[in-house]
Parts: sequence; C-alpha cells; structure tokens
Amino acid sequence: MRKSTGIVRKLDVLGRIVLPMELRNQLNLSEKDPIEIFVDGSSIILKKYEPNCVLCGSSKDLFMYNDKLICKKCQEKLTKI
Repeated sequence: MRKSTGIVRKLDVLGRIVLPMELRNQLNLSEKDPIEIFVDGSSIILKKYEPNCVLCGSSKDLFMYNDKLICKKCQEKLTKI
C-alpha cells in the first residue's frame, strides 16, 4: 500500500535525490546499501535490494551455483531430477 510522506525533493543536475534520514532510519538503509529501482506506470519505486533464489524467489539459505543464487530447497529438488 502506498502512503504519502509529504516529503518533496528536487533532482540535482545529475538526476540524484537525497532520501531523508527519517526514511533511511525507518527502512534500515545505510550508506552503500544496494537499492532496486522499479517502474510502475508513472511511479518510481525504490526497494532495499535483497538477493533471491532465481528459481523460486526465496531469500533464505542461498548459495551460488554456476554464478546464480539458488536456495537449498531448489537445490534439493534439482538433485532429484
């Protein structure tokens, strides 16, 4: 659900904005945290990046397999094939 914060920021000459400290604290964002950018119609959505399994989307028990992240459950399913 979208909720207005009432905060308005202008883009600088390089197209950057500063996220207010209150939002960074609320979302537990720190300097250099990766952020995903999504577009939904005319809206831009920012989300703290969380790695996910490429097969099921889970973010638990991940490991690298052939340069891709997969979870333990999917790995177990693959070994049964």
